[in-house]
Amino acid sequence: MSLADRIGIGRRELVSIVGAGGKSTILFTLGRDLAAPSGRVILSTTTKMAEDQITEPTCWSDDPANVEEALESGRPLFVATGRVPGKITGPTPDDVDRLFVETTADHILVEADGARSMSIKAPADHEPTIPSTSTTVIVVTGIDAIGRPISEVAHRPELVAAIAGIAVSDVLTIENAAEVLLHPNGGMKSIPPTARVVMALTKATPATENAAKDLAMILAGHPRVDRVVKLSSRSVDQ
Repeated sequence: MSLADRIGIGRRELVSIVGAGGKSTILFTLGRDLAAPSGRVILSTTTKMAEDQITEPTCWSDDPANVEEALESGRPLFVATGRVPGKITGPTPDDVDRLFVETTADHILVEADGARSMSIKAPADHEPTIPSTSTTVIVVTGIDAIGRPISEVAHRPELVAAIAGIAVSDVLTIENAAEVLLHPNGGMKSIPPTARVVMALTKATPATENAAKDLAMILAGHPRVDRVVKLSSRSVDQ
């Protein structure tokens, strides 16, 4: 089963990806899934992304007419708006909304959060930057964060610790992770009320299977969570 099928992506969606622990991998894997064999797919970021991650054709404009002209069936198109050292910038959330309304893209996928390669995070006041017309929001966390000190695995560890009610030096438990992911100032922050919520537990291994299963059970019991998917590196890359 493809990653798009596992997540349950519909025929026309704007998907925002937030959290930590593999957002970019999910973005590009979903993009390839949804473009094959003849899908019209836009990829982008509302924050910043390492330029060397992008292998797809790139449109250096977020004007809907320019994007529409560059958009092809069967291959994702990355939309960027500028460069900073080592990274590219993308459209604002409002401009992504315009692309969803004014282009013929079947799917638009955006990385709407930053995490500096850590495995769990809680957002700052200005984060995440989710387009308001998002139909699905994927909240990502790395299961490898469980059982390790928050200071070693978290982006914005002081915010993660505050939500969990523990110290940054404390070990993150399954219950702590669930509290962070389901908190309105944590994983659920700024999600549009009409969007589906999918929790993606990444970096799963045989050694973390029990932890992933227990965390998934807690997350799936929340009324806003539509489904939980567990992803190993291999399952995402396939």
